[in-house]
Amino acid sequence: MSLDPYKTVLLLVGLMLLGAAWLPHLLRRRMLSFPIVYVAMGWLLYQLPIPLPDPDPVRNRVLTERLTELVILIALVGAGLRLDTPPGLRRWGITWRLLGIAMPLTIAVAALLGHVLVGLGAASAMLLAAVLAPTDPVLAADVQVGPPGKGEEDRVRFGLTSEAGLNDGLGFPFTWLALAIAAAATGDPGWSGMGWFLEWLTLDLLYRTAAGALVGYGVGYLLMVLIFRVGREGTLTRTQEGFVAVAITLCVYGLAELVGGYGFLAVFVAAVAIRQYERNHTYHETLDLFAQQCERLLMTALLLLFGGALARGLLDALSWQAALFGVVFVLLVRPLSGLLSLLGSRANWRERLAISAFGVRGVGSFYYLAFAFNHAAFTGREEMWATVGFVVLMSILLHGAAATPVMNLLDSARDGRRRGDRHAEPRRISESDS
Repeated sequence: MSLDPYKTVLLLVGLMLLGAAWLPHLLRRRMLSFPIVYVAMGWLLYQLPIPLPDPDPVRNRVLTERLTELVILIALVGAGLRLDTPPGLRRWGITWRLLGIAMPLTIAVAALLGHVLVGLGAASAMLLAAVLAPTDPVLAADVQVGPPGKGEEDRVRFGLTSEAGLNDGLGFPFTWLALAIAAAATGDPGWSGMGWFLEWLTLDLLYRTAAGALVGYGVGYLLMVLIFRVGREGTLTRTQEGFVAVAITLCVYGLAELVGGYGFLAVFVAAVAIRQYERNHTYHETLDLFAQQCERLLMTALLLLFGGALARGLLDALSWQAALFGVVFVLLVRPLSGLLSLLGSRANWRERLAISAFGVRGVGSFYYLAFAFNHAAFTGREEMWATVGFVVLMSILLHGAAATPVMNLLDSARDGRRRGDRHAEPRRISESDS
């Protein structure tokens, strides 16, 4: 009896969805992460003689961009809703250090390595650095904060979550910088001289960032007033409709993009603004739970496709120079940049090492690369996809295996200090953190 391909795919999809629901809980205490399992499953699935979607991101650039865009958006709204610490210069001191020092330093060093070691041109080297610089909000769940209001917010989890929420938006200016360099290199009259740099500085860096932040806060504020204050007290929150999280995401993102702002940044800022209103209300948990469920479903599909792309030869174009670049980037560039940025902060040496080492690379890198390739011509596309795929695979394997034991070690050390000193700092970030 032959197997019906369509029904076989339905069975596989059902099994994958069950795994998406159960595996994160089953693997919580093990050195095996959800992304590792699903990338391996994707690789195995694409060895079977059954009809499956083409996983090649090079041939499916538009689909890759849209799918990764959607999962990042849902992850960003979830990250913002889970942050208990109110925004502030001192309370978010670690975040500003990572964004203002570690990220630019990572981009500069990665661009230099891309040019000198891999042999990429100026535009391609900048693009490679820009797409790999942001810490991913999607694949870093094991090192991020817990549900809103549960007190699971120490310096490490807070720093990595807030950084992932903001730098996926702030990484965009450097992607646009790579696009501007590529346009200038083609001899386009509109990009002659240094006018392209001034346009990048004023439009792509300053205006788009400010517009994204303002739209995010403004719409977030209006929505939280609507949710918690309009009509009879609590009328809308009593509906417990979790899909409002998706509605918030799409409204904020669409409006920010229409006015030329960074939609990723707007979505995260809006989620943070909503979280800070009626901070103890249980509706935040409802929104976060639905966002997590949507994110996990979309992430499951992406991880399976990534595993399939690996099975179909995504890394075939990887040169030894590009592989060396990936190893140096994951093991040295981000960790050292992170450590330098945290000098003088209140984080102890264990926390500094963890924050610096767990700069997870993932879905965001795929999005930025697909976005750039859909907007300009770059040389060596196959090698760049192979390089980014290799870095993401390394991150999934190394960070996924190390996350649970490292975070358990940090929690044990923190709990030990708390038992030994009744005045030890609480897990929530204090006003004096920087």
